[in-house]
Amino acid sequence: MSTLITSGIQISVSTEYRSDLSDVTSSEFFFNYHIEIQNMNSFDVQLISRDWYIFDSLSEARYVSGAGVIGEQPVLKQDETFRYTSGCDLNSEMGMMKGFYTFKNLTDGSLFEVFVPTFLLEYTNKLN
Repeated sequence: MSTLITSGIQISVSTEYRSDLSDVTSSEFFFNYHIEIQNMNSFDVQLISRDWYIFDSLSEARYVSGAGVIGEQPVLKQDETFRYTSGCDLNSEMGMMKGFYTFKNLTDGSLFEVFVPTFLLEYTNKLN
């Protein structure tokens, strides 16, 4: 698990290769990533948007941006945690993702960026 704290928000990420959603013979590899977001600030925050950079060792880099995560823009009070799972497809056995979330401080209305630690997406059989 990778963990990073930015501006009082702790982001932890773990990944898993999904053999049931992949087709190795067609170079289709699918991964889930599990994100845990904890508000360590003394004020409430709301996750407004996400920005992802997806790197595939055999394809062009992709950029994904949008409102919230998994259709939600969660509000986190002090010490609250929000967890979600999402997925990413690659055309190769190895890649990585990095990015950031934009949060809103619900006390003063200011926006701030919170970085997600870079995480690897690796086909498990490639590592043997």
